[in-house]
Amino acid sequence: MSTAPSLTALQVMQDAPVIPVIVLNDVAHAVPMARALVAGGIRMLEVTLRTPQALECMRAITQEVPEAVVGAGTVRSAADAQAAALAGARFAVSPGYTRTVGQACRDVGLALLPGVATGSEIMQAQEDGFTELKFFPAMQAGGVAMLKAWSGPFFDVRFCPTGGVTPENASTLLALPNVVCVGGSWLVPPDALALGDWGRVTALAQAAVGLRNTA
Repeated sequence: MSTAPSLTALQVMQDAPVIPVIVLNDVAHAVPMARALVAGGIRMLEVTLRTPQALECMRAITQEVPEAVVGAGTVRSAADAQAAALAGARFAVSPGYTRTVGQACRDVGLALLPGVATGSEIMQAQEDGFTELKFFPAMQAGGVAMLKAWSGPFFDVRFCPTGGVTPENASTLLALPNVVCVGGSWLVPPDALALGDWGRVTALAQAAVGLRNTA
């Protein structure tokens, strides 16, 4: 039986211009990193399931940084969705889309940003009720030109391009009418994590918030 998510994918996308794509190898970094991002104006935090520590990091952030909204990235299976929900995640981001993942996220009440890279994948996601999608890997799969091409046949779909997005090209992407936000790993650089340079993370978050398209 499906559980209504406590927020929608569109709400996740509209909160800030950038959703940080976060890879954590040390649980001790999770809470100060989350506080640094929140201090810079970024609340939606995508912690990727790429490390063994990811779920524990999600739990720590959920418990100690209530202002943050934790999401799980790299969700590839029903088991991933279930584990993420138990760890406190409120949204999920997947690198691709399958009906199994879509239904699993509905079952546990996670808002889902499914990954798509082709027209057929968009149509499949739409058929299952998803209209806010992650375009991944964005720059490798056509970038701005692809998003412009999709704006005709998929006029009712909104995207979060992720993959190859940088501070230098983010504004161009955000200026497109079918782009609500972008996903990027530059907000949490590995060297800043290693050094505990939380001031730098906050500064990067503040700069990312400033990328918001006001046109």
